Amino acid sequence: MAKKITVKDLLANTHVNLVAGEEYLDREITTADISRPGLEMTGYFNYYAPERVQLMGITETSFAHRMNHDELLMVARKMMQPNTPAFVVSTGRQLPEEFMQAAIEAKIPVLATDLTSSRILSNMTYFLSGGLAERQSVHGVLVDIFGLGVLITGDSGVGKSETALELVQRGHRLIADDRVDVYAQDEERLVGEPPAILRNLMELRGVGIIDVMNLFGAGAVRSHATIAFNLHLAKWTDDQKVDRLGNGEENIRIQGVDLPRFVLPVQTGRNLAVLIETAAKNFRAKKMGFDATETFNDNLNRLIAENSEN
Repeated sequence: MAKKITVKDLLANTHVNLVAGEEYLDREITTADISRPGLEMTGYFNYYAPERVQLMGITETSFAHRMNHDELLMVARKMMQPNTPAFVVSTGRQLPEEFMQAAIEAKIPVLATDLTSSRILSNMTYFLSGGLAERQSVHGVLVDIFGLGVLITGDSGVGKSETALELVQRGHRLIADDRVDVYAQDEERLVGEPPAILRNLMELRGVGIIDVMNLFGAGAVRSHATIAFNLHLAKWTDDQKVDRLGNGEENIRIQGVDLPRFVLPVQTGRNLAVLIETAAKNFRAKKMGFDATETFNDNLNRLIAENSEN
């Protein structure tokens, strides 16, 4: 499920300041879309979306100066609907007095910023898109390893939390343990974060629940991270098929986004933290164009060619 976002959250997380309506900041924002009410300023309301945050920049405020008092007040009152969350004025402009009057009447907060319309539009859209995105709960651990979000999954008791703890001791950062709330930032990126009740906490069998930030410092945790790949810990079996060359990458689909997935067999004596670190380094190297599997194949083909010539 998605979070509930209010105008107060928007005020706290974007570069806007409160102009009026402090007592109405609990108004809920239900969509990440932002409206630029240019046509509405002319009186055209056929496709007006009152549930959106309304952003007024230089174009809208300049046009308002050409309108008389009665026209402007009529348009302002039409824009101020019961489900309109807030009005935002960009580029250091001021909202016309008629709009301020209508906003006070409708109990709608007014916010302002010195940023340009395009900049504040981008900031608000980014914040609202993430905040309002549908969350999918995934059983696993999310750790930031060398700047890559690695989603560690596996059967219960396979050692996910213990491995994450060792990774934290090696200088990496915990995002979430046991349960990861995942949402799609866009069509290609997944972001993971902890549920509020589990933030900075980790459960270790035989030890109990520990506070990672309290024990290891603020640098040992993060609030969220873009997920680079999923590493699945699978208990070793004698008949298990194992990818020996590293070219058997598969994907899992979460929230409509394909996420690379690798399976790491778990066996007594294997140092999982070191293996996961290496997997993260190798994943980054491949993204930079350095693929050891391709190098091996090239070397093998070269050797075969040389032997066939002889």
